[in-house]
Amino acid sequence: MCSICNYTIHAAQHHFGWDNSLEPAETVAPGSTVLFKCQDASAGQITRTSTVEDIAKMDPAKANPVNGPIYVADAEPGDALKITIESFAPSVFGWTANIPGFGLLADQFPDTALHIWNYDSVGLRPALYGQHAQVPLKPFAGTIGNAPAERGKHSIIPPRRVGGNMDIRDLAAGSVLYLPVEVSGALLSVGDTHAAQGDGEVCGTAIESPMDAVMTIDLIKGANLKMPRFSTPGPVTNHLDSKGYEVTTGIGPDLMAAARDAVSGMVDLISAQHGVSAVDAYMLASVCGDLRISEIVDAPNWVISFYFPRVVFD
Repeated sequence: MCSICNYTIHAAQHHFGWDNSLEPAETVAPGSTVLFKCQDASAGQITRTSTVEDIAKMDPAKANPVNGPIYVADAEPGDALKITIESFAPSVFGWTANIPGFGLLADQFPDTALHIWNYDSVGLRPALYGQHAQVPLKPFAGTIGNAPAERGKHSIIPPRRVGGNMDIRDLAAGSVLYLPVEVSGALLSVGDTHAAQGDGEVCGTAIESPMDAVMTIDLIKGANLKMPRFSTPGPVTNHLDSKGYEVTTGIGPDLMAAARDAVSGMVDLISAQHGVSAVDAYMLASVCGDLRISEIVDAPNWVISFYFPRVVFD
């Protein structure tokens, strides 16, 4: 239960694509606090007893369910929603997978892989990965977005100027997100909750985990916001900084190619240093490593760095 919540959007009140003709799950006044009971990114197709064979059986049409949509009274095109992220109540279960054809290094990792996580949902102690690795947790919602103005049903997967599947790990408790409004009522939806993720989500999945999310929804009239923006309540990196990082780079004229080189180099480094398989190193990189643009002004070559926290293998 949520003592400060005005409304609850239940797990059954979800959809699988952006569509501004969807019937709202609820109409709320600006200033309302809403509890979203979010499913995981598989909509329950992957469970605590799943095996790698279950990945191939997943229905892609049921990927990334989002709760809603919510109609915000008085919201009109040109306004912005101000979304204060109050809290997350994680479950004890999550999963990370390498899904063939998906992810930054899809051509290098054609085979399916699955890791089931069991973690401490109260103390949020680092979650174990195998015998030697442990990943610090930082719950957040990967998908927070308004309905686009363009008619019809649109895939939930790519992010848009109205938000959506942005997968920004720093949209955690205490952060405040501002989203452009393109349709009357905004039609806000939330889902794709993660227990942890690195910047880039390089294998395509994080620690995908069902959880309750509480958010307060305010309205800013006439904001004319071009793109989403957000603020954080404090530092965003010190949860992994205590032991420093191993860093690999990619350098060249193409940012995507450089990103691939940086991640591929980290997979090789983790495998060599810690004796884990390449695909396990790849999935670990996705849930706790960070892609960064280190240099983008010294033409013709740019520098991408991939930071992997040493605390994971401490």
